[in-house]
Amino acid sequence: MMDFQFKETYDIDDLLRIMEILRSENGCPWDREQDHKSTRKDFLEEVYEVCEAIDREDSELLKEELGDVLLQVVFHARIEEEQGRFAFADSVNDVCRKLIVRHPHVFGEISVKDSDEVLKNWNDIKQQTKGQETYTETLRSVCTALPALMRAQKIGKRAQRAGMDFPDAESALRSLESEIAEVRAANTPENEAEELGDMLFAAVNAVRLKGYDAEELLTRATEKFTDRFERTEKLVRCEGKDMRSLDIDVLDAYWQKAK
Repeated sequence: MMDFQFKETYDIDDLLRIMEILRSENGCPWDREQDHKSTRKDFLEEVYEVCEAIDREDSELLKEELGDVLLQVVFHARIEEEQGRFAFADSVNDVCRKLIVRHPHVFGEISVKDSDEVLKNWNDIKQQTKGQETYTETLRSVCTALPALMRAQKIGKRAQRAGMDFPDAESALRSLESEIAEVRAANTPENEAEELGDMLFAAVNAVRLKGYDAEELLTRATEKFTDRFERTEKLVRCEGKDMRSLDIDVLDAYWQKAK
């Protein structure tokens, strides 16, 4: 008989115990078979579902999805504990220490006048504690698993701290125009692919210097396209037609009506 107490309300210790049981010899076969890589995609999906709950401003859904993310944290920590490398408590300890060290204006004697100064101190302390001696190291430390737009914007922002940036948004837009011209001038598939990448990076810089978030803007633009596509399809269907049977000029006429 497993050693577990059923309750009306459970806490973090119960979650840790449940995961220990699930991963045990007499636990769940599926849970025992998993490792970091096999559940990596699940972790990502849970985080995105938290983001969706935030976007919907749905507190009930957010409560559920935060629990699912916490489950993933406990799952990965349990795998490490079984290997004798670290436990969940070690991760908790590390993040507590990090928060204390990076908030000297709260837990120390440092004074700050506003949030901008807080962020500057945070970044300076982060660079020191991670042993980053060059600006390049701060760029290379940006997580490579981030979505490409998000990573590009973050790298551009860190380059800005070193003074390597456009003087203003208009300069960034001119750079984007230049990159578009280079795409048109490309004479090989390899060169064209490279220039298209440069064009995308330049577009992210322009967005950043305009004060927007590239990931959010593209998400909104994609939703806008999908909604307009739906209206276009409904117009076509109302006339008893199929979109695939129409040429692009005819479809474009419906597209304009759908605005």
